[in-house]
Amino acid sequence: MKIDQLVALLGGDELLTYQNKSVSKDLLHIPSPTFIDDVYQVTDRNPQVLRSLGSLFGHGRLGGTGYLSILPVDQGIEHSAGASFAANPLYFDPENIVKLAMEGGCNAVASTYGVLGAVARKYAHKIPFIVKINHNELLTYPNKSDQILYGNIREVWNMGAVAVGATIYFGSPESGRQLVEISKAFEEAHSLGMATVLWCYLRNDAFKQEGKDYHWAADLTGQANHLGVTIKADIIKQKLPELNGGYKALNLGNSSYGKLDDRMYTELSSDHPIDLCRYQVLNCFAGRAGLINSGGASGQNDLADAVRTAVINKRAGGTGLISGRKAFQKSMADGVALLEAIQDVYLSDEVTVA
Repeated sequence: MKIDQLVALLGGDELLTYQNKSVSKDLLHIPSPTFIDDVYQVTDRNPQVLRSLGSLFGHGRLGGTGYLSILPVDQGIEHSAGASFAANPLYFDPENIVKLAMEGGCNAVASTYGVLGAVARKYAHKIPFIVKINHNELLTYPNKSDQILYGNIREVWNMGAVAVGATIYFGSPESGRQLVEISKAFEEAHSLGMATVLWCYLRNDAFKQEGKDYHWAADLTGQANHLGVTIKADIIKQKLPELNGGYKALNLGNSSYGKLDDRMYTELSSDHPIDLCRYQVLNCFAGRAGLINSGGASGQNDLADAVRTAVINKRAGGTGLISGRKAFQKSMADGVALLEAIQDVYLSDEVTVA
């Protein structure tokens, strides 16, 4: 993708020319072709984990760049299969999910224990598998938000996966149990040589205050990232922040929630989307664990929205994008084109870290 095409999709060059005025990129560990040697190698990860990370970072169109483009399709459980695949029933068949990731030049495909297990012998050696071991179950009435374990680490390893994926709903009443479960699961995954990817999502109705949804706040999602890296997630998946001030909103009146310092908002970030995302990167141990942002739901302007998210993530110092619904809720050809457009952002020398 040429720079003029990128500017047209973005509706201008502001995101491309913005210069960060809060946290300098010099304080971060920026993705690069030598990121595994420079950053992961000095940790306590064993050589098998480093090899798995090498497989992950070495595959697809972004292979060898230090950036990741991942196709995640776990919505058959998380959002119900009918609601997720009605737009394209092709993806009820697990094989087509893997084919989309392969044809789209992705570093890896992330999906459920059942989906990837259904085609493991045919594809585990052709594209890196990230097997998601827990999910939110939406059939209990009334619906509730709780991540339940669906698989075990030994079988994920037998499946040939290079990485284990999991979600923790930080802020929810169940988050303590989930933290213990996933900490143990990640420890076992590392012992068997697999990398770990954590979906650091927020869930609590109290995070919605006065018409604003602080599930998307940089300060709260940033702390979720920090907790995720603390249990040794190698890669953090997080939603792109849209606002800030979650701690302040939840400390109104007689409430007391968390801890904050006004410099979080005045010196470590601003209201600019690149600065908000950089605060997320900063909380990933200053980028020692790669931050991949979610592509979000499918809408009217998927291509432009996906490219915008990729530009913000890259310029903030992030490691890539994990985009599912925007890709699989359309024809395979259009899905491939969208994935390649995302990858073009990370391949472009003209899109630099702010």
